[in-house]
Amino acid sequence: MRADGRRNREQILAAARHLVGCDGAQASLEAIARRACVGSATLHRHFPSRRALLDAVFHDGVVRLCERAEALDGDPGADLEAWLEELAAYSATTKGVTDALLAGPDGHIDERDTCHGLIGDAAARLVDRAKDAGVLRDGVATDDVLALACSLSTVTADPDAARRLVRLAFGGVRAPHRE
Repeated sequence: MRADGRRNREQILAAARHLVGCDGAQASLEAIARRACVGSATLHRHFPSRRALLDAVFHDGVVRLCERAEALDGDPGADLEAWLEELAAYSATTKGVTDALLAGPDGHIDERDTCHGLIGDAAARLVDRAKDAGVLRDGVATDDVLALACSLSTVTADPDAARRLVRLAFGGVRAPHRE
């Protein structure tokens, strides 16, 4: 990419981070282009869809979440619950990340949506460990726990409240204690 193209991309991302932080995932693409001092065509050349732009805006935070998931190696149930709390807290404080992580209304995820793929892979590893340890109820899928954490994060912008809600809801997916 030429220097002017890299500069335009960085200006668009900076503008998007600011406006998505203020207005959430539905921030106006036209306003983002204006703030970045680029035309609408330039914005769309770099980011062909709103989801592609959201994916780029949230990518660094998602990578940190995934690195955290990789580092967890204690009790599988506690690790999964702690990581889901972190995901919910991050989602609650970054307006719109949930839109970048969950499937659209048609159930389709674009293969270029790296945030969705990264989070899905990290969650799948933790869910598989928890299943192998007998911590999760039968039939609980990775998509279920992701939807749980992301959904709970949409009802609050307070990361502590999001963590508390995940702790409360996690009891519903935990396997019953066996004596």
